[in-house]
Amino acid sequence: MTSRNMISSAATDKLPGQLMASEMAEQPNRLAALLSRREELGKELRSLVPPDLAGTVLVARGSSDHAAKCGAYLLEMSTGRPVALASPSIQTLYRSGTDYSGYLLIAVSQSGQTPEIVEVAQLARANGARAIAITNDSLSPLAGAADLVVPLEAGRELAVPATKTVTAQLVAFAIIAQALGEIGLDEEVAEELPGQVAQVIDDPAPVAGLAGWLRQADRLVTVARGILYGAAREAALKVAETTSLFTAAFSAADLRHGPIAIASNGPRVLAFAHPGPTSRDVVEVVTELRKRGASVRLAGPVEGSDVGWPSSAPEILAPVLAVVRGQQLALSLALELGRDPDSPPGLMKVTAT
Repeated sequence: MTSRNMISSAATDKLPGQLMASEMAEQPNRLAALLSRREELGKELRSLVPPDLAGTVLVARGSSDHAAKCGAYLLEMSTGRPVALASPSIQTLYRSGTDYSGYLLIAVSQSGQTPEIVEVAQLARANGARAIAITNDSLSPLAGAADLVVPLEAGRELAVPATKTVTAQLVAFAIIAQALGEIGLDEEVAEELPGQVAQVIDDPAPVAGLAGWLRQADRLVTVARGILYGAAREAALKVAETTSLFTAAFSAADLRHGPIAIASNGPRVLAFAHPGPTSRDVVEVVTELRKRGASVRLAGPVEGSDVGWPSSAPEILAPVLAVVRGQQLALSLALELGRDPDSPPGLMKVTAT
């Protein structure tokens, strides 16, 4: 048998979800390597920031956008300046000549190949922004469009659902925020995170229970607030793309402004909470949802939780652990439903927009 035939045979014999599971298992080591570069990256980042920073604009799509949502909280806390998520079409379709003088632009794409993200970075930079690219490919078009690259160095990702690159993006945002201010990402915290992620990965049983709870569901709503909101959105996306289940994500605050009415239809709701300023609000929303008829499960190291993760992690890194739980749920539910999460039908690794 030739080498080519052996490779083809190995690919054919691949078990469903094998790639996704393998890439999830890499996360502790990949995050440890990224965190080991935080001092070096911090020096480069501080040298790039405008002396009179007006604010920060983030541009991303899909999973990268969810990481950016978490990062927005950290950056606004650390810089004391407004942080906004860009609407790419303002630049790419409406052709607005936005003045970016004094702004930091952070463009996020695991592949670095999404055309509109590259174009927005180029236009913002041409209009006065200092541009940072967070990408897994330091030779990509996005890397070439930026003043500075924060390379994830997570290794090639073969499964269509992004896993290790998403948690790496979350950590990259924490590194950037710490470089520009103070969010509590000290040496001890950085050293503990990979072990905490490994602890979650080695404990899939609680998530298997969630998969059984969702097996007959026709929709899933995820809920969180604050720093964890982006993680709730990412969990919803992972489940949707691996299982084709209809999902939606809400901020606990936004849910109260009307959408909570859906609870009377008995949807499945997965809420995320971590000890901190927003946890009480999320737990209260869980209680209200149950009173209204929703079937709710709670994830996080809080009272009444169905699925936990290490409570020793600071809130700034809780999204990393919550996202891993979301990955586990997507993988487990897909296999429960007889699907291969590595290659969801109709989806591609790089989406051209």
